[in-house]
Amino acid sequence: MSLLRRLAQRLTRTRGALADGLSSLFRGGRPIDDELLSELERLLYTADLGPTATAVTAELKHLHGRGELHGEEDVRQALHAMLLKRMDQDGGEVDLDAHSPTVILVVGVNGSGKTTTIAKLAHRFQEAGKSVLLGAADTYRAAAADQLEIWAERNGAQIVRQHTDHADPAAVAFDAVSAGVAREVDVVLIDTAGRLHTQKNLMGELDKVRRVIDKCLPGAPHHTWLVLDGTNGQNAIQQARHFTDAVDVTGLIVAKLDGTARGGALFGIKESLGLPVRYVGTGEQLELLEVFEPEAFVDAIVCDGLETPSD
Repeated sequence: MSLLRRLAQRLTRTRGALADGLSSLFRGGRPIDDELLSELERLLYTADLGPTATAVTAELKHLHGRGELHGEEDVRQALHAMLLKRMDQDGGEVDLDAHSPTVILVVGVNGSGKTTTIAKLAHRFQEAGKSVLLGAADTYRAAAADQLEIWAERNGAQIVRQHTDHADPAAVAFDAVSAGVAREVDVVLIDTAGRLHTQKNLMGELDKVRRVIDKCLPGAPHHTWLVLDGTNGQNAIQQARHFTDAVDVTGLIVAKLDGTARGGALFGIKESLGLPVRYVGTGEQLELLEVFEPEAFVDAIVCDGLETPSD
């Protein structure tokens, strides 16, 4: 199954709000007028595009005033082009061969799906033929290291953890990177404790973890990815801003997009933060983490008539 069809199948709620909602607006051959465009703006807000909804609607009104929009297909194509422009970034997998090992620090708030996302990343990288080591540097949540170890066993990945309570996260990260270098693994994924931006001591701890990793392997971590909960929609933007103020985030992973109609928030997240979206989570299974391809994503939620097979 192609990436486009997989996304169309998994992002049914966002697709229902946008692609199917657009078809409903034009049902019965409605002409384009101010009333229809106002309804379209409300539809875009329903998909959680936020301020992007107003900007896009204004552009559509301008095109209509110039006589360039004559029906549903014209509106759909124009909307597709506008949204794709707002997702202006390169897609594709990150280069895991640029460093040995490639060290990736994963951060996020509690409940964002961070630990599960790390397991999915490990699975994805191993499927690509890379050896993976997990560092269980979330030492605050009692079951976090146990959960990560279960995922490691399922993936057949290596793991570095400490079994003492309240171990130093920076020490665990140091040990994990040291082990990754010594064992010549391809990728080291470091889990961290979920935290809120108001927890200044924990936010400061992230900086310490980064410094210790760099001391162990100069230039690492090579990537710092922030995991956001897609069901939070526009609210995820504010969370992300606080993280990017405290940590040098280099990319985003948006989890749980299959369970929400708020997938449109990705446009606001991308525009507000100026950071690339690297992956999107579209389900609980290990394989349901897709590398983010802007055109496939926009096609899946905007285009009409896509097949969405159940297999």
